[in-house]
Formats: sequence, structure tokens, C-alpha cells
Amino acid sequence: MIRPEDIGSLTDFNRNTKAHLKRRKRTGRPELLTVNGKAEVVVQNASAYQRLLQLLEKLQRGSRRKDRERYNKTLWQEESR
Repeated sequence: MIRPEDIGSLTDFNRNTKAHLKRRKRTGRPELLTVNGKAEVVVQNASAYQRLLQLLEKLQRGSRRKDRERYNKTLWQEESR
């Protein structure tokens, strides 16, 4: 979830890029950038993004494993009829 302090304008980001990137690195949290008050872009530290990708991959592997288990259970039940 994006915290209110992690929301800023794209204009401010462009003017103060170094400060924004330093804050992203320090907090590890993403920043939501707005254009005309509407969400437009998310900026995230590269290592935090990598951790997010690794977590997603782990969750997907677990989901595929559960799908295979359900499929095998269904096959076993059909064969035993």
C-alpha cells in the first residue's frame, strides 16, 4: 500500500530527482508520482523491485504446485470410481 508521504508530483520528482531517489533507497518503498493530481507513474528502488519479483515468482510456483495437487487429486478420484 502506498503511504501518503510516498505520493508526489512528477514535476517535483523532475526538479528534485536525487532527493527522491535517495529517499526511495533509504525507505525501500515505492513512490507514486502524479500528473495533474492523478496517479501516473510508480518509481521504485531497483533492489526493492527485485525482491518484489522474487516474491511474485515464489507465489506463482506455490500456486502452480497447488494446481497440480488439485489436478492429481481429481484424477485419482475419477480413477477410483
